[in-house]
Amino acid sequence: MSNLARQPKTSSETQTQKQVEVQQQPLKRRAQITLGEKIIASIFALFVVFMAVKIISTEAAIYNVNKSIEDTKTTINSKNKAVDDLKMQVSDLSRYDRIYKKAKELGLKLDENNVKVVENK
Repeated sequence: MSNLARQPKTSSETQTQKQVEVQQQPLKRRAQITLGEKIIASIFALFVVFMAVKIISTEAAIYNVNKSIEDTKTTINSKNKAVDDLKMQVSDLSRYDRIYKKAKELGLKLDENNVKVVENK
């Protein structure tokens, strides 16, 4: 008689129980980040930021030095051009005919016995 009181389980009830059991399984939790890992990550981030700032400041200093060098080269080139122009004026003004003409205008006369030759060293 005890068998009569029991009702057989249907297949749909067993499937729903399996689904419920599957849903009730605890979800796998991610591993939490520990305090030490957070400290290491923040130190690494600070290091990266520090190095980025250091590289940028070094590049800026290099740029300023290169700009200064280029300005100096430009100044040197302009001074060399001025020196070349002055040398050209000196050679033009020290021509023999011009000196002779200027000496005649000032009343000087050429005395062959009193001429001294000066050589450039």
